[in-house]
Amino acid sequence: MSRRVKEFIDIGDFSSLDELIEKLVEVRDNLPGFAEAELRMKGDDMFGRKLSISYMRDQTEEEAGYDGRYADVIRAAQQQALDRLQSELGVVCRMPAPRKRRAA
Repeated sequence: MSRRVKEFIDIGDFSSLDELIEKLVEVRDNLPGFAEAELRMKGDDMFGRKLSISYMRDQTEEEAGYDGRYADVIRAAQQQALDRLQSELGVVCRMPAPRKRRAA
């Protein structure tokens, strides 16, 4: 099963409206159909502003390999963090047992 990954494109160096429109059209034309792209302005007056486009793309084979290789390590680290938090709070969270369906 292929996962989707959020990708970002930052556009910070444009000097004219026509250049900006050309860049945005180029980005839009290269997005996959399922991208669900969002455009946001980031930055401030002191350090400057830039446009940031975020969109979803399919995970590459290399990224999927990393996920497969490190999934157990990540899961163990998350479980360790959960255990530590539960011991600090003095609360243990358990998943309820699945209910059995009645035959109708």
